[in-house]
Amino acid sequence: MRLRNLLLAAATFVVLLSLAGTLLLAANYKHVGNLVRVLLLIRSQYLYGVDTAALVDGAIKGMVEALGDPYSLYLDPRTFGHLREQIEGSFGGLGILVGVRDRRMTVVRSYENMPAQRAGIRAGDVIVKIGERSTEDMDLETAIDLMRGPVGTEVTLTVLREGVREPLRFTIVRERIQVPTVESRPIDQTGVVHLAISQFTAQTGEEFRRIVQEVAARRPRGIILDLRDNPGGELHAAVEVAGYFVPPGPVVHVEYRTGRNETLRASGRYLRLPLVVLVNQGTASAAEILAAAIKDRGTGILVGTRTYGKGVVQSVFELENGAGLKLTTARYLTPSRQDINRKGVEPDVTVNQAAGGGPDLQLERGLEILRARLAA
Repeated sequence: MRLRNLLLAAATFVVLLSLAGTLLLAANYKHVGNLVRVLLLIRSQYLYGVDTAALVDGAIKGMVEALGDPYSLYLDPRTFGHLREQIEGSFGGLGILVGVRDRRMTVVRSYENMPAQRAGIRAGDVIVKIGERSTEDMDLETAIDLMRGPVGTEVTLTVLREGVREPLRFTIVRERIQVPTVESRPIDQTGVVHLAISQFTAQTGEEFRRIVQEVAARRPRGIILDLRDNPGGELHAAVEVAGYFVPPGPVVHVEYRTGRNETLRASGRYLRLPLVVLVNQGTASAAEILAAAIKDRGTGILVGTRTYGKGVVQSVFELENGAGLKLTTARYLTPSRQDINRKGVEPDVTVNQAAGGGPDLQLERGLEILRARLAA
């Protein structure tokens, strides 16, 4: 039985490695041999019993981590389920919007009557730990993935709060969260409408279509599009929304390693209204695609600070047993073919927002610019 288990373990590993292709095996046979030998040694010599499936999972994670790419991840079944819920726009979570402020994971908004707010989390709180993991140098997507999870499970957030000397710990029970991704409000009597998109999910395009219909009934004269702290999300949803803010034509060019390229284009719903777009360090991924398209096509003025700088595209592959792989498979370029990865999108008008609340200087400056255009 022991020999049979060893052979089964070795066979499992070889099958896994064969997915890399015959050329990889031929070129790196010594490494492959080491990998199989380590597996056999662990199974035969390690003091404690181990699960072969856990070893294989560890090897897969190691392969993906060896890429050195923060956006490529092996997702165990539970985490992969969270990701699918996030894409669909309904998930087990806490009911907070987070962004990166001064390189710190900061609560931008704590939604009313949702778990985080009821537990005591406030806007402006700096999240320093999610569970036992430090958020130092953690990317926004990873933080969001860690905070989401099955309904009814707990997650502990450790936060720093202005005016409080010691860190605060909040243990919060996740609930089913269905937060609208699009919100609108009239700003004043001049006909300016504020449209805010918190993230891009599979539902965002339809939400935005309904909001635009409601806004159009009020005959707006100008729009403030707020993409601050929007971590991105579903690429095609961003392209769909872009159709309202740029005329028919390219929104983003996607380039793959294989040389296969494609251009995603806006449809013909262009609103043709004066436009100001608010961006900041937390504006990332699909939100940057939208902001960059508006800037490149010259249909709006960007106000705020330089965006996050995520110019690569991930594809999600479903694996056996409900696991998944999120792998960087392409990069995107702006309509003028600018590569913004690790660079971000520079605003047309730079306005820094003071930390810890206070007047919304970016919104105020955006309004000044828009009102001047309307007056002209």
